[in-house]
Amino acid sequence: MKIRNKSFFTFLVLLTFSLILAACGGNEEEENTGNNEPEKEEVTSYTVEHAMGTTELDGTPEKIVILTNEGTEALLAMGVKPVGAVRSWTGDPWYDHIKDKMEGVEVVGEESNINIEAIAALEPDLIIGNKMRQEELFEQLDAIAPTVFAEDLRGDWQKNFTLYSKAINKEEEGKKVLNDFNDHINSVKEKIDTDTEVSIVRFMEGRTRIYYTDTFSGVIFEQLGIKRPQQQVDLFAQDPKDQFVREVDQEKIPLMDGDVIFYFTYETGNGEATAVETEWTGHELWKKLSAVQAGNVHKVSDPIWNTAGGVLAANLMLDDIEKYLAK
Repeated sequence: MKIRNKSFFTFLVLLTFSLILAACGGNEEEENTGNNEPEKEEVTSYTVEHAMGTTELDGTPEKIVILTNEGTEALLAMGVKPVGAVRSWTGDPWYDHIKDKMEGVEVVGEESNINIEAIAALEPDLIIGNKMRQEELFEQLDAIAPTVFAEDLRGDWQKNFTLYSKAINKEEEGKKVLNDFNDHINSVKEKIDTDTEVSIVRFMEGRTRIYYTDTFSGVIFEQLGIKRPQQQVDLFAQDPKDQFVREVDQEKIPLMDGDVIFYFTYETGNGEATAVETEWTGHELWKKLSAVQAGNVHKVSDPIWNTAGGVLAANLMLDDIEKYLAK
């Protein structure tokens, strides 16, 4: 009898254990069949090809230092606030159109004079700079954190923007920003007279320039299909490799004429550039320009039309163009 009780007890233990195993197996099967989608793996590392070579990043960077003004706008447009950025060319320390988005961001010098110590103190995960501005400092920066450089800073900001979106691992967000901008271009194009010939002039301390196609504003006008006056086409045809700007003296004021003249003044605060603007726009040759006599001259923001150079400024510039060139 004792033996039978012991056998029966052993049987109960084995039966209970089998039921537990079956239940566990059933739950596992139930969980697996309830989720047919494989889990997405987090990006642990990725490589970025840029002007100085190839950089590998380990995970999406969270602490980014940006060393160009147009790069600052790119990050902000993709919803990223840098921990450090170079000072805006004008403003204290940021342009008016971005200052509300830059609260708490540390200044790390200027594009042409960055502060290595300030950058290192921020312990960034990623540094984004520019070969045209900071090539000689690349190795020092790369020793602080993975560093990615764009090639140059001329008119086509969208090329740099695409690089930045890859560097910060936000390519989808970047594509949306660019798609929205292109939609804005198409919207403005439908509302303006694209047969208008536009002239772009900039007044600076000690010099005056006519701006052409290889500039921030020039690229946008080309996208809109807006042409330049013939005398400027001829002027820039003299050196086809340089479609950036031409510095002119007051005898060349007639070259500035067009259906519409937009001008901006790079004023740093000492009043010198404003004095140049006043002198030139008061000149007899300026007053004889057909655009001046027709009232088709518009002073616009230098940061938005030129120095900021980024996507936020580009959208604001499109708003100005729609305002002044509406049919």
